Amino acid sequence: MKQAIVARTDLGMGRGKLAAQVAHASLTAYEDASSDARMEWKSGGQKKIVLKVASKDDLLDLAEQARREGLPYAVIRDAGHTQLDPGTVTTLAVGPAQEAQVDAVTGDLSLY
Repeated sequence: MKQAIVARTDLGMGRGKLAAQVAHASLTAYEDASSDARMEWKSGGQKKIVLKVASKDDLLDLAEQARREGLPYAVIRDAGHTQLDPGTVTTLAVGPAQEAQVDAVTGDLSLY
């Protein structure tokens, strides 16, 4: 079991902002997963990886692929209280799901 969190590099988010957006994505996708997937992922150490994309379009394309594959996922839009405008798409989480399923969507991406 694995979860991949994908963050945009074109926004220039500070480290703290990036960490908060990754956390939002991880938790929101976790809540979208089945109870069996949540339990299996938690008992297996909650494996996760943070990856990068260059644009909103790239991130949304991956979200659509995850949706088509039937994977739990979450697209995070910022509230706009600090660095970004309200509604800015920042991150995507895919999974928790079987590692091969997550890799089928995010396996070609580089580490953040």
